[in-house]
Amino acid sequence: MRTFGIEEEFQFLEPKALRPADVGAEAFRRLTSLDAWREVTHREFLASQVEHASRVFDRLDVAEHALAGFRRLVARIAADLGVVVGGTGTPPDTTPFPSVADVDRYRSIVREMDGIIADHQLSGLHVHVGIPDRESGVVVLNAVRPWLPLLTAITANSPLWRGHDTGYDSWRTVLLRRWTTSGAPPAFVDAADYDRRTSKLLGIGGTVDLAVIMWDVRISAHLPTVELRMGDAQLDADTTLFVAALCRAFVAHALERSDAAHAAAADSARMPAELLSAAQLHAAHSGMRGSVFDPITAGMQSAGETLTGFFRMLEASLAATGDLERAGEALDRMLVDGTGAGRQRAAFERGGTLGLRRLYDGTIAGGQVD
Repeated sequence: MRTFGIEEEFQFLEPKALRPADVGAEAFRRLTSLDAWREVTHREFLASQVEHASRVFDRLDVAEHALAGFRRLVARIAADLGVVVGGTGTPPDTTPFPSVADVDRYRSIVREMDGIIADHQLSGLHVHVGIPDRESGVVVLNAVRPWLPLLTAITANSPLWRGHDTGYDSWRTVLLRRWTTSGAPPAFVDAADYDRRTSKLLGIGGTVDLAVIMWDVRISAHLPTVELRMGDAQLDADTTLFVAALCRAFVAHALERSDAAHAAAADSARMPAELLSAAQLHAAHSGMRGSVFDPITAGMQSAGETLTGFFRMLEASLAATGDLERAGEALDRMLVDGTGAGRQRAAFERGGTLGLRRLYDGTIAGGQVD
């Protein structure tokens, strides 16, 4: 069974203004004092963040137990520190320039990127899926490129920025477009082509190392995985698990097709870079509220219909891992309730920052609470 891992970034926020609260170092200290969480807790770029970089899973229910446990603990630590912790792609409000974690590599990135860092106050969801080799990774990259607008739409959870509703469901996606590498990667011929072209980027435009390659999907430089990085951090673990199930099923689907490499290259060729860029920005704006690019019809379609078609394409792969029923329930919820972006927007409109705090508190360790 194909393995997977999940990286969730969490941001601590001041309880009233919901601006970043720089307690990440203390939260990290407390988390890593516990044997169960020491190896999977990481510092992140911002002084207000921690990351759960999970162990390797082969079952969704095991992943659920791990994600829920970490979220419960980080929520307790936040309460002890007198702050809020949120699963959101951007903080609702923030400072002109962030406090960055006291890590040499992060300080180097700040020196290289300068003013771009002012708006790089972001939290993401990354899903790693195991692959047999790097050639398989290139097959997945090419196959997934046309689907990145839809994946961006379903993971949209960052509508608020600097105290205002941006009108975008994923403002994090917009902010990331400023980096040297962002959005969809180009198509690649093979693994050698991928390695050659990524190595050429080092030392240029702030790319201090391969981990600063910000594409929405990439081959891990240190793990036998392909890493899908398009997602905003999610309000609740249920949505995270739905995204992880879809990502794992897509990788299996892409690699199990007849003549997989040729099929992926052909799919990618039908999605030129300029169309893909425009479709991703459209998805960041509208999320699941309107239309999204549908690779099956090669045009704009209802986001709900496109997601349903994507799900049907993956049904056999979801069934093979035992995820079909649970993923189907999550699909139905999303088609009715929408994404985290809509829930954040509604909470903000109803109750301002207090409404958002209630939403964050109710979902960080729970489920679909509004």
